[in-house]
Amino acid sequence: MRDIPASLLEVTVALDGSGDYTSIQRAIDEIPHQREYPTVIYIQAGTYYEKLHIEKPFVHLIGDPDQPTVIVYDDYARKTFPDGSLYHTFYSYTVFVGSDDFRAEHLSFINSAGAGEQVGQALAMYVDSDRAGFYNCRFIGQQDTLFTGPLPPQPIDRSTFGGPREGVPRHYQRQYYKHCYIEGNIDFIFGSATAVFDECEIFARKRESLSTLSQDAEGSHEPVIHGWLTAASTPEDVQYGYVFLDCQLTSDAPPHSFYLGRPWRNYAKVAWIRCHIGAHIHPTGWDNWNKPEAQSTVVYQEYNNEGAGASIKDRVSWSYLLDSTEAEDYTVEHILAGDDGWVPK
Repeated sequence: MRDIPASLLEVTVALDGSGDYTSIQRAIDEIPHQREYPTVIYIQAGTYYEKLHIEKPFVHLIGDPDQPTVIVYDDYARKTFPDGSLYHTFYSYTVFVGSDDFRAEHLSFINSAGAGEQVGQALAMYVDSDRAGFYNCRFIGQQDTLFTGPLPPQPIDRSTFGGPREGVPRHYQRQYYKHCYIEGNIDFIFGSATAVFDECEIFARKRESLSTLSQDAEGSHEPVIHGWLTAASTPEDVQYGYVFLDCQLTSDAPPHSFYLGRPWRNYAKVAWIRCHIGAHIHPTGWDNWNKPEAQSTVVYQEYNNEGAGASIKDRVSWSYLLDSTEAEDYTVEHILAGDDGWVPK
């Protein structure tokens, strides 16, 4: 590493060998433990086939603002370890962040494993971090693209979650996504964090294996559901879950084939504020995931949205339209400040 002040640590990663490292993970591994200042890792343009594991605080990953800087891997939930056990969801990540005060800029995080029907869940990013900020980043996958930790208290369908945070105490987390692009289909933004998505594009990717229309027993046709944008698991005692501010909801899927969200846990909280909502969103807006009891506990909100999918005329009765006074509280500063006054910059 270069001889620079202890309060400032900067290194460069370049595939052609012109930097301090050719591997991002190698640069992370050599950061001194328990640093209290940022370590800035500049990553030159290129495609880095790496599975990253980050558990040191104040790590900043900065890509090239002018050329694609891509981190890609292809693990997936149905993959098996040598002993035959499954990876399940939480070992499938391309990048895992398990420390606070993380920042990323001008990077693409991709899980290239393929469609959920074949491989199951496949995370591009697993963020178990408080005060995490992402700026001009891209998150690309299909099923379960972006997980915003922490994990819920208990799994629904097995005894353990697996993955790098199994058994680790849960703590309140705040995350900020600015000018980001997030792509997927099934529950592709999910988890328990308080997260603000500010002027992001949320791209709902069609599932190639599905037809366009289904026929019910009475012969009427309904659009086939390709996915759900969110699957929040907001803790009951946390005021805000996912808040989308001034976002663009785009898609290559048929009309009415996506829901705004469904509850991974019963106290899910999601708000769409001043967003442009495309025709791919189903008129009812929200799905209860076969949990009728959640209809009285979820907090699903909308305010002043526009676009072909923004009409609230046919929305489910258990979603809520904010009024202008209520919407005033939905600012980045108010949602994320917490006890320490954190305001992402």
